[in-house]
Amino acid sequence: MKKTVLIGATTNPERTAFTAARRLKANGHEVFLIGNKKGEVDGNPIHQETPALENVDTVTLYINPKIQTEYYDYILSLHPKRIIFNPGTENDEFKKLAEAHGIQTEYACTLVLLSLHEY
Repeated sequence: MKKTVLIGATTNPERTAFTAARRLKANGHEVFLIGNKKGEVDGNPIHQETPALENVDTVTLYINPKIQTEYYDYILSLHPKRIIFNPGTENDEFKKLAEAHGIQTEYACTLVLLSLHEY
């Protein structure tokens, strides 16, 4: 399964990022959660720090483009195969930067991709 870093994780069950974290884990993906508040989703901790990680397949974003700028260098340092810009996170500037670094990008919804078995 695909090692995924979810940025914008939350403990609020009404947020899409919460549902995505749960469904990724339920589908057998290894998920590393990053958010601005500590907590957990189904026993998976939400980290406030941005540690070095290896073998990251996907970064899925649940933060707006202004906040994304704080994470550009970190995300690029992970060398993911792809970045998913979920609805509301579309960012042409970062998309072009990521593609210039050989990273595939998608304006898509993680939940839809999972439901269609296209994740």
